[in-house]
Amino acid sequence: MTLNIGWVGCGRHATWMLLPQIARTGMRVVALCDRDESALATTAGHYGVDQTYTDWRAMLEQPGLDAICMAVGPEVHHAVTLAALDKGLPVFMEKPPAANHAQSLELLEASKRTGVSVYLGFMKRYSTGNRIAQNILRGDDFGDILGITGSYLTAPSYFENEVDYTGFYLHHCVHYMDLMPWLAGSPIAEMTVRSNTPTPGKILFQMGFTCENGVIGNVVMGTVQSRGTPMEQITVMGDHNRVEVDNIINVAWHRDPEFKAEDPGATLDGGSDSLVWQPNFTAAANEDHKGYAALMADVALGLSGKPSLAPTIVDGVLAMGNLDRMIQCLDN
Repeated sequence: MTLNIGWVGCGRHATWMLLPQIARTGMRVVALCDRDESALATTAGHYGVDQTYTDWRAMLEQPGLDAICMAVGPEVHHAVTLAALDKGLPVFMEKPPAANHAQSLELLEASKRTGVSVYLGFMKRYSTGNRIAQNILRGDDFGDILGITGSYLTAPSYFENEVDYTGFYLHHCVHYMDLMPWLAGSPIAEMTVRSNTPTPGKILFQMGFTCENGVIGNVVMGTVQSRGTPMEQITVMGDHNRVEVDNIINVAWHRDPEFKAEDPGATLDGGSDSLVWQPNFTAAANEDHKGYAALMADVALGLSGKPSLAPTIVDGVLAMGNLDRMIQCLDN
């Protein structure tokens, strides 16, 4: 069954990353909304949408909608979701779900009250390297996870008009507030943060954490690097096991090989030597390594009432709670 979607937001992220996946998932955009009439008209033309709105409240009154999807700002996410749930319409929205933890809790309560689902765009779970790492970690051969380190950086220009870093926290840092406990398999219990701010608008900070299951971790985030270079690395450590994900597409699983320098007959052992994976970008194959197509495929299942692994508002509440704690540590 084709799902008829009302979509809010025709900005760069929506039109480049999310809307192109819709046709691949069995969903159809039948209504579009954006305050920018030029962007609205252009996007409607690209997707053959006849019904357009500059007010999302009016769009919600359109008959025949099966679900609401959006990629706008956190305050609008919060307001539209509450209204959609009251109309019995399930929701997908890009992260963050709201401006703070308290607002995300309101959405969770509304979802529980109405019995209507809310899904979130934590696509880092679907990035190829992270997904491979997660499958290794949950397999039988890795053993207990002991620690996680990561770096996830960006440039000051990306948030140059928000020197208080609000946009950086909500649109960038929130990803790792979800990804770290997802990889660890446990919520974050304790957190400490220390920071370095060389000039207004530029910040580098280190977040240490301990999860409820004992996994320890450290993440470096900040706005002091160029967006033109790879800026994301993750290492997950176990006992004689280590999985590394570099730039979301290069994966290495280091295990416990024999020392080879003194063995003239040394070769490679598939059972103990390091395994590596890199994508072949020259192949005519699915190159959804950022994870948006895989995310939206799971979202489509959820919006149609089928079992789905897509992140939900429960995950959003946990991530926003972690984010609020992180910001409080930085402010103190």
